[in-house]
Amino acid sequence: MFNRDILNNLSSWKDKKDRKPLVLRGARQVGKTTAINLFSEQFNQYLYLNLEIKTERDIFEQNRSIEELVQAIFFYKNQQNRKGSVLIFIDEIQNCPSAVSYLRYFYESFPDLYVIAAGSLLETLIDTHISFPVGRVEYLVMRPLSFKEFLNALSETASLDILNKTIPVPDFAHDKLMKLFNTYAIIGGMPEIVQKYSDHKDIIALNSIFDSLIVSYLDDVEKYARNSTMANVIRHAISNAFYEAGNRIKFQGFGNSNYKSREMSEALKVLEKAMLIYLVYPSSSVSPPLQPNTKKSPRIQVLDTGMLNFFGGFQKDLFGANGIDTVYQGKIAEHIVGQELLAAETSPLFKLQFWNREKKQSNAEVDFLIQYKNLLIPIEVKSAVTGRLRSLHQFIDRAPHKYAVRIYSGKLETNRISTLNGNDCTLLNIPFYLTGSINDYIDWMISNDKAIQQSK
Repeated sequence: MFNRDILNNLSSWKDKKDRKPLVLRGARQVGKTTAINLFSEQFNQYLYLNLEIKTERDIFEQNRSIEELVQAIFFYKNQQNRKGSVLIFIDEIQNCPSAVSYLRYFYESFPDLYVIAAGSLLETLIDTHISFPVGRVEYLVMRPLSFKEFLNALSETASLDILNKTIPVPDFAHDKLMKLFNTYAIIGGMPEIVQKYSDHKDIIALNSIFDSLIVSYLDDVEKYARNSTMANVIRHAISNAFYEAGNRIKFQGFGNSNYKSREMSEALKVLEKAMLIYLVYPSSSVSPPLQPNTKKSPRIQVLDTGMLNFFGGFQKDLFGANGIDTVYQGKIAEHIVGQELLAAETSPLFKLQFWNREKKQSNAEVDFLIQYKNLLIPIEVKSAVTGRLRSLHQFIDRAPHKYAVRIYSGKLETNRISTLNGNDCTLLNIPFYLTGSINDYIDWMISNDKAIQQSK
């Protein structure tokens, strides 16, 4: 068990005056239950309910009043309702729709109780089998470990301190941080994998865990699917998502299949609700709002880059490569950057997007597009020299600001560059290991840029 950043978000939720029951969302095996068990140490009492267990599920299925339900929970857990803070954690809540409906009554009748619900298959059931009480609950999303959490799990405290406390990061730390990030890019951020690696530092020993993780997701298909036909489609979608990760896809015939667009679209969107994949849509925006174009083909991102590397057979290539951006046409580097950008967000509303402009004569595509305050910032994941960032130049020529980011294997630096149309731009070049701190470094770039302009 190691600390996760989401514990800070949970503590903030605990301290809110207008706190509502919290629904913790996330894919299976990302560490939701472990995180809540660690969080429970902040309370005087902790009652854990697993609704996969029939006797605990039955507590919620007797049509009790909320007052009787609370008494029943303490009774079945053989605890007295003592003075002090009480955390009730309802795990695997998707197994009991009536438990979901009780969440609003916790909010209305027992606001002093701290109630958290979670479920490994919860996301596939939202808006279908289960109706969450609108306005009576709040949400957090949990994902695989970020690079900073990875460093914490490996007890790399000096490296973590430099990332957290020193802006800009000193040059002397670059080689070690890049080496650590390359390891993170190979094995990913699934907690069981990181724990095993932390204990033994043996990447090959992780393969059996990767195998069991992927098999467990395939075994869950029947729980996602409404019938056996859809189960086959979803099983095909899971397997081929790893082969197609990093690519823009078409639903029709996805993964060299005969499946039609409608059924494959439904299958992939079920997996997206389960947070096993993300469909990353393009946007043509150069200023807020950041609006995806869902009529265009999306790029596919899977839950974890380590799982992608295992499934696709990229581990050896990455282990022997000079840089992660040289493997699989740079798609592994792009994928781990996407994973880091996702890990920095705990809102279920956050969506990864990329910039795209399509014309008959030429297309332009920038790897990611993020909103920083009132600006949309383009991000390229490339080792190419600055003069070859043609798509990024096209974005800058259309944008109301002149800032851009490149993520690569080199050291931190800023450049003043000219686009193909002769427009000046400040380009922030950050090494991969700073992706999780990208907003801090954009702020640093803009502040420095303004200071330079004012001094002229």
